[in-house]
Amino acid sequence: MIRKHLTIAVLAAATIASAVPAMAQGIEIGRDGVRLVDPNRDDMRRDDMRRDDRRGREIGERDAVRIARAEGVREVDDVRRTSRAYRVIGTDRRGDDIQVDIDRRSGDVIGVR
Repeated sequence: MIRKHLTIAVLAAATIASAVPAMAQGIEIGRDGVRLVDPNRDDMRRDDMRRDDRRGREIGERDAVRIARAEGVREVDDVRRTSRAYRVIGTDRRGDDIQVDIDRRSGDVIGVR
């Protein structure tokens, strides 16, 4: 009887121990290299920015910079607001000039130059 309970306890401990890595951080490989991503983070991701559930509202300048960084902008020099888009001007990781145009309503990237 004790042996049976001990076996069940060992199996339960092994099951719990195998579930721990599922709560670990993930990695994302992009233009800027490898970075850790916490799956439980509640900040707005680029896909969340593109959702159309913000009826009548626009993205902010901070959101535009965040989206531009996801497109490869390392250093932001200037953010300009045009009639329908934000234009984020800066440099990429190699030091080349880069310009990202982002739609103000949806957060979609219009162009990268």
